[in-house]
Amino acid sequence: MRSKVSKKALAVLLAASMTLPMAISASAEGEELTDGKFAETKHITVEVYDRGNDGGSDPTNNKYTKYIQDKMMELHNVEVEFVAVPRWTEVEQINNLLAAGDAPDICVTYDYPTIQTYANMGGVLDLASFVDDYKDQLPNLWDWLGETNLYWDKDPSTGTLWAIEAKLATSNRINTFVRKDWLDALGLAEPTTKQEFEDMLIAFRDNAETLLGDDADKMIPYSVSYDVGWRAATLIESFIDPDISDREYYVNGFDDRKFTEPGTKEGVRLLNKWYNDGLMWKDFALYGSGDTTEDDMMKAGYVGAFTHNWDYPYRNGEDSILSNLKRMVGEDATYVVVDPFEDSKGTHTKFVSGPIDRKIFFPSTNDEPLASMLYLDFISAPETIEYLQIGDEGVTHNVLDDGAVEVIAATGDDIQNSGFNIDYTITCNGLKLTDPEVTLKSTAHSYAGIDPALVEEADKVANTDMRVGKNVNVGAISAEEGMGPALSEKRDVAYDNAVIAAPEEFDAVWDSNMEDYLSSGGQAIADERAEKWVATFGDVDTLPE
Repeated sequence: MRSKVSKKALAVLLAASMTLPMAISASAEGEELTDGKFAETKHITVEVYDRGNDGGSDPTNNKYTKYIQDKMMELHNVEVEFVAVPRWTEVEQINNLLAAGDAPDICVTYDYPTIQTYANMGGVLDLASFVDDYKDQLPNLWDWLGETNLYWDKDPSTGTLWAIEAKLATSNRINTFVRKDWLDALGLAEPTTKQEFEDMLIAFRDNAETLLGDDADKMIPYSVSYDVGWRAATLIESFIDPDISDREYYVNGFDDRKFTEPGTKEGVRLLNKWYNDGLMWKDFALYGSGDTTEDDMMKAGYVGAFTHNWDYPYRNGEDSILSNLKRMVGEDATYVVVDPFEDSKGTHTKFVSGPIDRKIFFPSTNDEPLASMLYLDFISAPETIEYLQIGDEGVTHNVLDDGAVEVIAATGDDIQNSGFNIDYTITCNGLKLTDPEVTLKSTAHSYAGIDPALVEEADKVANTDMRVGKNVNVGAISAEEGMGPALSEKRDVAYDNAVIAAPEEFDAVWDSNMEDYLSSGGQAIADERAEKWVATFGDVDTLPE
């Protein structure tokens, strides 16, 4: 089962963190650089996610960490030490490290409220002056992130900047995949509507013996995980008004799983129907983050359809879901992308965030801010990003006749623990080569052993009817502080309970869980967001593009 920080435990951690030293001055007196190098060697620590990949490398000690370490010493005389943080419990671990005063000098998280909480207690450095005062020393950081991402979280009232936002090189988010060989075996077309998708799932269920033979009892027509809000995102969001106002979307948008957005309940009601009709994985709620059970069932050929990250079955080279499926079942077995969840306009709106990704911040225990900023500059250099993403020619990639880069399966120390090594390219998520034209041509060839046509279609569908989020910067929302882990757990439980409820109990289960979520802090967050929207923008519903 997944491990989370309880509200009570988090309170204890926050209390302990009051002993953290206050933020040090942004000035760097005496920090002179000669040709970009310190006279005396500096030492910094950098967070890196540990994904626990089977067959992967030590995330703190491998070919890519050595590349970074060697280059930082060569360019800046800075010694870099990597600190592993488990990916699937990263919020809990960052809380623990911050509370103990042991956080790495450069921290990365997806959870901004955690940063805000510690910032208010003096546990996080204000990056505003570093970003501005060191601008001349940070050309790569400024060129890549620009004012948009560097200042995304800058408080409009106080001017404080507790974190800078990494940049998405692609906004692709979620896709739905189906077994094309199963469709062909049953004479079915690829579904284009919710009803056609449901009919397909029924056909999978009712023809389990035809499709799986002796393994018919292992049939899973449609699979999600405990994280329903992410894994069924495009289905759930198809019930949200595609023309929802910026104001309503923001006020209800603390939770990135759209839990409190109007329409979400009806999306989950449909999942509840499918679950009770035997069309979904019965045990989905029992397996927490990082568990491989579901992936293993996909690889073994038991799963007919699933919704996940836009390129999920094609990731991880020889260990990808698709590569394993072909080895286990046969070359004809494949997953293809479909786009069946129409909204009220008949389109397929994909709600995506702005061009932001992970949040990068420095705890107040960081006494080498300039060295740390130089690290972010180095890691944002086009040449650095390209090398970390594709490695060495002939080893982890080939160059095709048209100049496109084709990723090939890596072995040993050349294996990347994350797609495109995003755990090291912390300011960049998504393929970004030094030549934009080559990047465009290479996207479909970036998955070892995968037919580029499958990737091209996945990219096309992920970009269909995309609605990109705007930066609603109204300053800190005090009601959000410290609430991320506690409310996220309540949200996950609420989604899970509602999906597995008896149909006649669905409304009562959903409503009681929603009431608990709102009374535990969710309503206070929405209320404060509504107040600060008006205070910042006035009584308007839409922000300019």
